[in-house]
Amino acid sequence: MRIKCTISYDGHLFFGYQVQPGQRTVQNELEKALKTLHKAKECIPVVSSGRTDSGVHAVGQTIHFDSTLSIPEAKWPYALNALLPDDIAVNKAEAVDDQFHARFFAKKKEYRYMIYKGRFPDVFKRYYAYHVPYELDMEKVKEASRYLVGTHDFTSFCTAKTEVKDKVRTIYELEWSETEEGLQMRIVGSGFLYNMVRIIVGTLLDVGTGKFYPDDIKKMIAAQNRDAAGRTAPAHGLYLWNVIYDN
Repeated sequence: MRIKCTISYDGHLFFGYQVQPGQRTVQNELEKALKTLHKAKECIPVVSSGRTDSGVHAVGQTIHFDSTLSIPEAKWPYALNALLPDDIAVNKAEAVDDQFHARFFAKKKEYRYMIYKGRFPDVFKRYYAYHVPYELDMEKVKEASRYLVGTHDFTSFCTAKTEVKDKVRTIYELEWSETEEGLQMRIVGSGFLYNMVRIIVGTLLDVGTGKFYPDDIKKMIAAQNRDAAGRTAPAHGLYLWNVIYDN
């Protein structure tokens, strides 16, 4: 039986999602809990919609795994949460077709980036929002954001060391909103390259401070060169918010 789960995690103390030797990762904790639950000698593999980097959080990450246990759907979160550390939670579980794949079946992903605008750093937000105490021209930021919507080659907005050859992605929505304590960027796309969202955020913040003009975004896209775009925003403000599937 294949089980699909929606999970959330606080990325602060994880060395990213994917298993890495000698490091604490989300995947490792999930597979450890499943191994204990199944009383298994071998690892129970977990497949995710995609990996997140060290320090990145998730509100709605999707995973799947195969199980021989006869546990009702509604009981899976309780069974797993009893074995998982406090910084990971299974929020929903459902039995799915054996052909379902958390990564390959995903149609869209939504990320959000949190910015804290207080004058001074807030020690309670230092791992969960990027502190930006300086003024931003949000009209220019929003104008620049519109140039990113659509289907483009996002080579300039991807870490140069990536091995992915096809860097064409579609951004369906990119919007900024004010929160009680700062700003939130919401972005929905067909998929995202390594560090793509963080580079987009950093570049748009550079537009907001006057380092770039809004229509420089068009030149950056055309350049297909990482050096053409702006800085990479830090990981701790980023959240994988939702993974969207057909039906």
